[in-house]
Amino acid sequence: MSSAQQFPKPRAKFNVEQFLALERAAAERHEYFDGEIIAMAGESPEHGLISSNLVVNLGHQLIDTPCVVFTKNTKVRSGLDLVSSNTASGVFSYPDLVFVCGEAEYFDEHRDVLVNPTAIIEVLSPSTERFDRGEKFHRYQTWNPSLQDYLLVDQNKPQVEHYHREKDGKWSYQLHAGLDAVLTIPSIQCTLKLADVYRKVSLIAE
Repeated sequence: MSSAQQFPKPRAKFNVEQFLALERAAAERHEYFDGEIIAMAGESPEHGLISSNLVVNLGHQLIDTPCVVFTKNTKVRSGLDLVSSNTASGVFSYPDLVFVCGEAEYFDEHRDVLVNPTAIIEVLSPSTERFDRGEKFHRYQTWNPSLQDYLLVDQNKPQVEHYHREKDGKWSYQLHAGLDAVLTIPSIQCTLKLADVYRKVSLIAE
């Protein structure tokens, strides 16, 4: 085996302008991480139902407020130089739910990439959980100062992890478990019952 065959070829790097042009023409969704384009896996029935329950429950509470909820086809940009497309740094992600209170701010004239999320909810999947907990959340914390609440929702058991940015900029953490649990999302002034989140969802018995 030759030396050229011993090592995998390096992945091609794309700048933001290239990624957005490809993504806007694609039939499937992809996320962007520092120059790499990553295909998104399909969702399980549980993931889809939990997401729908969240949209219905929280969307209803936001009807007469200045806050709105966007579903999984809206991108969020996290990274340096928010107004430039000639760079291969940063993250473009598709949160399951993203909330904005007040006027939405967009990356460019296409108005499909938000840069000022108020709250984000991710329904955890085996293929994305590590990224959602780790580097993605780190980028949100660092480059999206508007973000006040970040929720991670388990799709197999009734459990929601809630991170909240305090007034001093530090993040607090609360774990809510069990169908009787109730939590408040301060930035959008909503209350969430886990019984509503997991309505009609088949959970794995512990």
